[in-house]
Amino acid sequence: MVFLTENTRFPPVENATAEGVVAVGGELSTKRLFEAYSEGIFPWFDHGSLIMWWSPDPRMVLVPSEVKVSKSMRNILNRKLFKVTYNTAFDQVIRHCSSVVREGQDDTWITREMISAYNALHQEGVAKSVEVWYDSKLVGGLYGVDLGHMFCGESMFSLMSNASKVAFISLARTLEGKQYSLIDCQLYTEHLASMGAKEIRRKDFIKILKNA
Repeated sequence: MVFLTENTRFPPVENATAEGVVAVGGELSTKRLFEAYSEGIFPWFDHGSLIMWWSPDPRMVLVPSEVKVSKSMRNILNRKLFKVTYNTAFDQVIRHCSSVVREGQDDTWITREMISAYNALHQEGVAKSVEVWYDSKLVGGLYGVDLGHMFCGESMFSLMSNASKVAFISLARTLEGKQYSLIDCQLYTEHLASMGAKEIRRKDFIKILKNA
């Protein structure tokens, strides 16, 4: 594991710890963030601690064409209860992701520093958001980093039942149409698995990332 300084590059992800930590330290500049995602690495750290850079093995991913849409979700989508937009309220989405209460978590890992950094990346056209609206109110969404052939999902939120699922399904269908290889979901959750995501070996994930 490497301690990053301004001019230090990330080491190969194969050098990560058993938990998946590649490096610590550094800064959340747009250049550093883009370098990280291009190497299959993402930041994840607690409030007040050093930045920790991760590349877990295995990696949770979704092939866009393999997103699972349940019968009940298909009915919701067909009824057009929600309006879906892209990149119209990035700051609102990331702030909701930061503030929403999650089961089993006492605090958020999306700090003010992270919000500022990803907003800057959004201004560069790299960080993207999906927004879900109900009666003109933002009720769900997600954000992540768009590498042009792979979308690296970071977080999603829902203030209304099924709103985040609508965002995720919409994203998957949009990316399928654009022939994206994968949505990177980072780590396993039952929720993501229920929607079609699966774990693959890190070396296979990196191969897809580099070859795309």
